[in-house]
Amino acid sequence: MVDMNLYAAFLVAAFALCVAPGPDMMFIVAMGSRGGPAAGVMAAFGVACAMLVHAVAAALGLSALFTTLPTLYHVLRWVGAAYLLYLAVKAFRDRSVPGEEGAAGGGSGMRRAFWQGAVTNLLNPKVILFNVAFLPQFVNPSLGHVPGQLLVLGCTIVVMGFLWDGTVGLASGRLGNLLRRSPRVNRWMNIVSGTVFTGLAVRLAATPK
Repeated sequence: MVDMNLYAAFLVAAFALCVAPGPDMMFIVAMGSRGGPAAGVMAAFGVACAMLVHAVAAALGLSALFTTLPTLYHVLRWVGAAYLLYLAVKAFRDRSVPGEEGAAGGGSGMRRAFWQGAVTNLLNPKVILFNVAFLPQFVNPSLGHVPGQLLVLGCTIVVMGFLWDGTVGLASGRLGNLLRRSPRVNRWMNIVSGTVFTGLAVRLAATPK
């Protein structure tokens, strides 16, 4: 279904994109640092599921709407920025002691990490435009089944991204658990996480297409 030469080139490009630090990775590190290894991995899984939604939308041609409807792009951009600011405020106001959230939150904490990762990625219109611009470069129209080719490429980068981001989330969570044994360090880590969320919000709101 895909051109293997183009697919090989795509794997190299996709790997470089996955390992390069970006907004999703910064978000996952912040989530892992605050919530522990499981929260970091679940945030990465949420991002991956959102990326899969973007991939399906690109394969169906829905993502192209954002290139023809700039108002829709800007609405989604501001909603995404507002959501990140909401997460920042929650982090700044967090006064929980080390281990308290994990003990009390349990499965609900993991679900929260998943949904926060998914929503943050879904509300980033730049991810949508990225799929529109990046994936078609590795499609061979002469082979036909263009939506299928786009879907294969999209699923590939989703899997690669999750494997890398999940590892990053796991590592940041383990490091965070060590550091959060001190209430003072725990408080500073919440401040750092809030600062990261704020920076991502400003970046999303201030940067044009």
